[in-house]
Amino acid sequence: MRDEPHDDFVEFVAAGAPGKGQYRCAGCGYGVTVHDELPTCPMCSGTSWELSARTPLGTARNLQASRGADSGAVL
Repeated sequence: MRDEPHDDFVEFVAAGAPGKGQYRCAGCGYGVTVHDELPTCPMCSGTSWELSARTPLGTARNLQASRGADSGAVL
């Protein structure tokens, strides 16, 4: 048996838990931006959320990295 970490593991967070950022409902994929506490999904009443891989800040950082730090682009 191996004790290696699994890169494809997704951590779910329950409704009512504190959170900050963008999340997707594990049941239906509905997206929310949270600043304090994860809600119950308004579309399917789901209670499990996963942190969204795509956030505006992450996208901007990725764009800046792909252009190079010295490009002088303002994001």
